[in-house]
Amino acid sequence: MANNKLSGTNYTDMTNTVESTLVYAVDDSTQITFQEDWGRWNGYYKQIPELQAVIDKKAIWTIGKGYKTSEATRKILEKIKGNGKDTFNGIMDNAVKTYTIGGNFYAEIIRNSRGEIKNLKPMNPSSIVIHANGNGIIKYYEQLVQADKSKNIIFDPKDIFHLQWNRIADEIHGNGTIEKIENIILMRNEAMTDMKTVFHRYVKPLWIFSVDTDNTTEIDAFKVKVDRTVANAENLVVPKDTVDKIERVSIPQYSTLDPLPWIKLLQNEFIRAEGVPEVILGNGESATEATAKILYLAFQQMIEYNQMFLEEQIKAQLGLEVEFNFPASIQPDLQTGNQKARDVKNMEMNPNQAVR
Repeated sequence: MANNKLSGTNYTDMTNTVESTLVYAVDDSTQITFQEDWGRWNGYYKQIPELQAVIDKKAIWTIGKGYKTSEATRKILEKIKGNGKDTFNGIMDNAVKTYTIGGNFYAEIIRNSRGEIKNLKPMNPSSIVIHANGNGIIKYYEQLVQADKSKNIIFDPKDIFHLQWNRIADEIHGNGTIEKIENIILMRNEAMTDMKTVFHRYVKPLWIFSVDTDNTTEIDAFKVKVDRTVANAENLVVPKDTVDKIERVSIPQYSTLDPLPWIKLLQNEFIRAEGVPEVILGNGESATEATAKILYLAFQQMIEYNQMFLEEQIKAQLGLEVEFNFPASIQPDLQTGNQKARDVKNMEMNPNQAVR
């Protein structure tokens, strides 16, 4: 029989497995420069499908069916090509996604010799530094050139189309959606990783072998054979009385706290952060028709606010008047439904009254 070797027992430090989610205050009252951490926020957008879907839907619905404007303004906008392959609608779609992700959208305003707008070229938010004076007035924008900082480009504020989404107090920048839900994203990723491990254990469980030896060399050799057997799905033959016990360790379904409702809750936080209901994302099986209509109406207000924000900024910074079309309003349908409900109620109270 093998000698007991309890001195070989060790433990795992679990103190760092759960990260702190403390809420902290940020004072921007004395801020005179700002550079967005675009790579960080954009990374979340590109890696989290649910988050990307919410932001994409918001942009698609905001731009809607395009815009209405005068013929003279339309001729100007049709000449805007961005990076050479863009359209004005495409640039505005890019703008909504960008300012929702990080809070800011920048585009260089390129004019001809007569001062007329010739192009609107989107810029990488991480390459732009905003410089303001002590009173919080933006003085200039600096575009960083990574290869040679001496070649950084300085832009006058009138030459940069800057959308500051959800600007607060005297900030010189906007605030994106992803920053405020970063902790939710981290919790969701943690839960999804845990679930991946749980389900993987159904297919490839852990095995515990009680062997009749404490010889390290023999144990190591046996482990190599077991690992190879499991990896290749091969049979393993062992001498009699050398392995006392074999235990299969997997995680039975729902034997511990079920994380699926938790993951669903975190996914819903993405939706609430931007007000995009599940029915818009194509997943509204749990909503009744009446509930779906109210959610759609609330969503419509959010989209119309984004459209108003774009229209006002285009007018203020570019001097052009446009009006974005909303894809489909549900208000007429709600009014008709309410009228029918009133008629039915009146008929029940007075059966002799004809329904209009």
